[in-house]
Amino acid sequence: MKPGRLKQILLLTDGCSNHGEDPVVVAALARNQGITVNVIGVLDDRQSGKPQGLEEVESIAEAGGGVSQIVYQKSLSQTVQMVTRQAMTQTIQGVVNKELQEILGKKQTIEELPPEQRGEVVEVVDELGESCDLEVLVLVDTSASMHHKLPTVKDALFDLSLSLNARSGSNQFSVYAFPDPKKTITKMVGWTPELGEIHGIFSKLNSGGYTPTGPALKEALYAFAGKPLDERLRNEEDPYEETGF
Repeated sequence: MKPGRLKQILLLTDGCSNHGEDPVVVAALARNQGITVNVIGVLDDRQSGKPQGLEEVESIAEAGGGVSQIVYQKSLSQTVQMVTRQAMTQTIQGVVNKELQEILGKKQTIEELPPEQRGEVVEVVDELGESCDLEVLVLVDTSASMHHKLPTVKDALFDLSLSLNARSGSNQFSVYAFPDPKKTITKMVGWTPELGEIHGIFSKLNSGGYTPTGPALKEALYAFAGKPLDERLRNEEDPYEETGF
């Protein structure tokens, strides 16, 4: 059994969307197309409490079938790795549960198995987590309030690449930033097996003052297929046909 190629969007932001369509709705669309949406809300190290804008983080991840976490800058690297791996495990568990129900003919999950069988299935989940193919599209909010956090984001993504490349399965990463006044999102790094080239890319960005999270997520969906949105519409193709399991 293999859960197919796992596809994730990892959204890094520090505030609430204030332009365009509802990102929660777009995240639900992504989930329906087999793409998990994970969200990390980045706080300043001196910040206390959870700002109102970051309440949206949990809602987007829940709709996208993913994992959410609010984190201070100093802990960002560890959190990025944790969230990505946790989402992998969560997705694989969903696939395994579906297989169990088909085999046993009833609604039975991993948690409901007898202890011995549960342990065996958990081992299978762990093995699949190490061997499955993974695509992670990182979507970075570069609005004005995120500007001073971008060096930390860069280091966290580099560490993520190193961590996941220790797996036996293949990895593909890409990095997009938003907002972009002309294209909604800007491709910073195209699909690559490692993020060694990430150093220096954020210095090229001009931070914006608005946060179009919904439109950015929508554009990110099309990046998985590798064709611009307008071209796919001209050809009257299904823009999501390559994103499912």
